[in-house]
Amino acid sequence: MDAEAAKFIGAGIATLALAGIGIGLGNIFGSYLSGALRNPSAAPKQFTNLLIGFALTEATGLFALVIAFLILFSN
Repeated sequence: MDAEAAKFIGAGIATLALAGIGIGLGNIFGSYLSGALRNPSAAPKQFTNLLIGFALTEATGLFALVIAFLILFSN
């Protein structure tokens, strides 16, 4: 196998994590919305947890993207 082809395959595998990130973000915001509609008075208390969950999930996606770029553009 050519080294260039292996780099493309590796970068593609590294970006598979982004699909999981999309699913995770959907679960986070869907659960928050469901809880906020059931109990609107508790929604402001849970908003901080929503932002922390969003930030951690998005950071994982950014790490996966950085790894893919490192695989593609490193020597």
